[in-house]
Amino acid sequence: MASGVPPSLGYMASKTPKGRQAPGYRCSECGWTTIKWVGRCGECQAWGSVEEIGADTTRGKTSATAVSTPAQPIVQVDATIAGHRHTGIPEFDRVLGGGLVPGAVVLLAGEPGVGKSTLLLDVAARVARQGGKVLYVTGEESAAQVKLRADRINAVADSLYLAAESDLGQALGQVDQVSPDLLIVDSVQTLSSAEVDGVAGGVSQVREVAAGVIGAAKDRNIATILVGHVTKDGSIAGPRLLEHLVDVVCQFEGERHSRLRLLRAVKNRYGSTDEVGCFDLTTDGIEGLEAPTRLFLTRTPAPVAGTCVTVAMEGLRPIVAEVQALLTPSEAAQPKRSATGLDASRVSMLLAVLRARAGLNLTKHESYVATVGGVKLSEPSVDLAVVLAVASSFTETPLPPNVVAFGEVGLAGELRPVRDLSQRINEAERLGFVAAVFPRGQQNPGTLPNGFQLIPVDTVSDALEIFFRDGDTSISDAFVTRAMGMGQ
Repeated sequence: MASGVPPSLGYMASKTPKGRQAPGYRCSECGWTTIKWVGRCGECQAWGSVEEIGADTTRGKTSATAVSTPAQPIVQVDATIAGHRHTGIPEFDRVLGGGLVPGAVVLLAGEPGVGKSTLLLDVAARVARQGGKVLYVTGEESAAQVKLRADRINAVADSLYLAAESDLGQALGQVDQVSPDLLIVDSVQTLSSAEVDGVAGGVSQVREVAAGVIGAAKDRNIATILVGHVTKDGSIAGPRLLEHLVDVVCQFEGERHSRLRLLRAVKNRYGSTDEVGCFDLTTDGIEGLEAPTRLFLTRTPAPVAGTCVTVAMEGLRPIVAEVQALLTPSEAAQPKRSATGLDASRVSMLLAVLRARAGLNLTKHESYVATVGGVKLSEPSVDLAVVLAVASSFTETPLPPNVVAFGEVGLAGELRPVRDLSQRINEAERLGFVAAVFPRGQQNPGTLPNGFQLIPVDTVSDALEIFFRDGDTSISDAFVTRAMGMGQ
């Protein structure tokens, strides 16, 4: 006390002397750090993931160094060096914005068994056959196991090199030796660095591995694809910093029991994130689908009640899909509500709108609403198709098989306009549909295909009036005249 230092400050100074490490804590899920322990991460909100680490309290100043490459005016920069290079898979190039960019790093994430390794092995073989040199680094399988899959899907090429490595230093050594045009790392969670503590897949290891691979890709101008694992909630495993470091983040998704696979770009520095790639996964490999619409339709000899066809937009691509509904009487106090391929909460809202605005008493019926082919429809434009499918099942009356319907339904029962009307109409007409029910307030789509007819409606009740008489289960004469007759 004689020194004049307050007791509290003296205690703190003794605990954290200059140059020593003060205790710190880091979230093992996202890498968030804090100076004191908490039970819940303040960034990702995960419980029990904050662990103690050593945090260096010393702070230094970075001084300026000599410039190796001077800055130049942007008009003098040669952009042709970073041009897109086609991979030979149009659906993959579509999502990337035209192909792979030299020096760009792509992070491809997806659930186990969805087909990530199969897709990238096909990409590697096609790039190699075009004259490029490809290095495929696998940390999950041996080179012999990868070769077996390559033989099965016909993905063998002379300039495709395989390396089974789990050490980052060894993997970078392989890069120096091969000097590839395309580097594929499967996966970033299986590599580890001897310079960093922790097991492979941990936050510190993933951060170090990603930094090492990205640094090598930028220095050598190598197009690089990193495979990433996902957590149980569907997010990419590891620190969120990983998504910020890479140039492109893609999600590869699909139902385990369906052949359809969708590739979406969540982040893309070299193109749009609106494009979606469609693939068909078979025992012989994976194949791009330029026209996947027919996978989402069923063809029956006679119309069946409870089905309605809609046109949804997946990015910039129109997809004609079928919505099916089944209502069965139930004596339960709370009848079951099930939705597959659709947002369950939104389907429940549409059922409430049907009861409140259209007078359909569905309280004593179990409802099952699903899409065909395993496609997931999240766009609000499918609301009208869901409503018509449910009403068709309720009245046990089939809808005309050559009509599509799209429009967003509001809580007041009104129909709201949808985007890209002309693209939806053209896709429907290409597949043989002759008419579309759509919101009346929709903007003019321009020139319609020859023989195609639009039927505008204002509300859900108006849409039901077109197909059903009041209390009658037969198709309305007005609809037959407007949609089926067309000029008769």
